[in-house]
Amino acid sequence: MFRFAEIENIYWILILFVVILTYFYSFYRKKQALLKLADPALHAQLTDRFSLTKQWVKFIFVITALLMLIITLLRPQGDPVTKTIKKQGRDLVFVLDISKSMLAEDLKPNRLERAKQLISDVVDVLEGDRVALLVFAGSTAIKSPLTLDYYYFKNILSRISPDDVNKGGTNIGDAIRVVSQRLFYDQDNKFRDIILITDGEDHESFPLEAAEDAAQKGIRINTVGLGNPDGANIPIRQTENYSLLKYKSKVVETRLDETTLKKISEITKGVFIPVRTNLVDLADLYKDYIASSLKNVVESKKSKIWSELYQFFLGIAIIFLMVETVLGEIKFRFHRKGGF
Repeated sequence: MFRFAEIENIYWILILFVVILTYFYSFYRKKQALLKLADPALHAQLTDRFSLTKQWVKFIFVITALLMLIITLLRPQGDPVTKTIKKQGRDLVFVLDISKSMLAEDLKPNRLERAKQLISDVVDVLEGDRVALLVFAGSTAIKSPLTLDYYYFKNILSRISPDDVNKGGTNIGDAIRVVSQRLFYDQDNKFRDIILITDGEDHESFPLEAAEDAAQKGIRINTVGLGNPDGANIPIRQTENYSLLKYKSKVVETRLDETTLKKISEITKGVFIPVRTNLVDLADLYKDYIASSLKNVVESKKSKIWSELYQFFLGIAIIFLMVETVLGEIKFRFHRKGGF
């Protein structure tokens, strides 16, 4: 069996048609230029060194390489293996801070990219838990509803940036309320967890009151604190150059607020994980502390796990492009020694 996992990328085929038309137009222009510059009787002498066959071979190599790259973007898959997945009945929402303070580079490459990697590590060890993603700064945005499609979730996660929310700030309380009202609407599910990843600098959205309301609904909030408690500057990068974020002509310094995050986790009987600027494996911490409570197996579902085949097509594209690069357009010449 064979399939394309990202068939929506088929629009890249338009580039193939553009390149083909460009090549034919180029050949046409060369021919027209030759007609203008020289007498037709001299054309054979002027073009004797160049191989028309090699030009067409180069053209075919380029088109084939582009076709292979387009197939790679479509993410070909095959050889599916059926696996039984038990849905454990846990709903897990990642609440990710994407405010400007998360661009601080006290974690490398910055707080936000490290947070995305931590989330990805947790998703890699999940089996049957539904996951959702909400991002926030001064406002909130649900980027993924509750889903068992981990590939879809990670694809959305990889594209997250501070531009996904158009209002500055760090309104943790509002983010918790949105999760409670719009994602955790199933009151019968007793296994509902939030993993809140932030530097915790919230001064206006009453996060502790939101945590108390979540606790009354049986929602557990686990907090992950990123950043240096002693403070860090926020670089605003433009290519290789950058400037430090300022407010009223003063350089902004962002600090990890562990106190608020500890209280949120305590109120909801969750876990506080002080990453700070350290290297941690959030997947192991999730298994040991967050997912250790009992879970009801509510259903089993058979799912096909597909093997990735894009490497084969990508390899062909690279080979064809390398050959096309060194092929050239000059005819091969064989010189005989002797007096024939």
